[in-house]
Amino acid sequence: MKAMLSKEVGGPDTLVLEDLPDPDPGKKQVRIRVHAAGVNFPDTLIIRDMYQMKPPRPFAPGGEVAGVIDAVGEGVEGLAIGDRVLGMSGFGGFATHLVIEAAKVIKIPDAMPYDEAACFVLTYGTSYHALKDRAEIKAGESLLILGAAGGVGAAAIELGKALGARVIAAVSSEDKAQFCRDLGADETIVYSRDMSDRAVRKAFSDRIKALSGGEGVDVVYDAVGGDYAEPALRALAWKGRFLVVGFPAGIPKIPLNLTLLKGCQIVGVFWGAHTLREPSGHAANMADLFGFYGEVRIKPRISASYPLAEAGAALQLLQDRKVLGKVVVTVD
Repeated sequence: MKAMLSKEVGGPDTLVLEDLPDPDPGKKQVRIRVHAAGVNFPDTLIIRDMYQMKPPRPFAPGGEVAGVIDAVGEGVEGLAIGDRVLGMSGFGGFATHLVIEAAKVIKIPDAMPYDEAACFVLTYGTSYHALKDRAEIKAGESLLILGAAGGVGAAAIELGKALGARVIAAVSSEDKAQFCRDLGADETIVYSRDMSDRAVRKAFSDRIKALSGGEGVDVVYDAVGGDYAEPALRALAWKGRFLVVGFPAGIPKIPLNLTLLKGCQIVGVFWGAHTLREPSGHAANMADLFGFYGEVRIKPRISASYPLAEAGAALQLLQDRKVLGKVVVTVD
């Protein structure tokens, strides 16, 4: 097998393509012949030892794959050689083969392409858990999405619309705004790339309030963090919910008096822990998501595809925040 390995702490340029012995699945494991691997923001962190999970080196990043089972270990039920599947491994996906626990594998519809399957679970799973379980969003409520043109943000637009929300997409450029409108966003805001100035932050809050009828938004989906978080929180409506999803712009410092004044909630979204602690809820959410996919209400938007040998370039694109929707690594 071949794998794109992290052998030292560093950025995407430190990854190296190497040959490794083919792995054999153990008890209750399967081996997937990988056809595609999704590229996600945690992949840029894990190779820098900045993620919650720190695998021993050498390891391949890539926590989301799709392919065909080509070997099955002892005690596996419900899966067989030849099954088309997706898998959530945490790491190891930037490779031609991946051994993974059978419990982390899901069969995919015959009509679902591998690249879409490899970009499906993490983004839609995170966003659906956030909106449905954590925000308990209701039809007719307003939803502001920060970083709306990225993977989880784009998924949140589609799911917000599917759940009946009025969606305001906040992004850093006009081309990203158009991308969000094409996904179904009702309104868009192009925010400044520099939020360090107080007047700029206030203008951002004012714009959010104006687009939500003056009362503020019911739900904020924050996949950006940094200086963008506080002005978005200030634009929450009474009893609004602020979803903490990610921090590519840094971990924000929030004045907690705002929660008192607005009667609002700041709610953490840790989808990975949810899947482990609440497996029945995760399974129900996945059934809903495959239903939405079958009805063509959601569909991964893949803007770039890279071969395995160029996985570092795919990570760099994501790290530079130049991605519209999803990026995928193809493994042929």
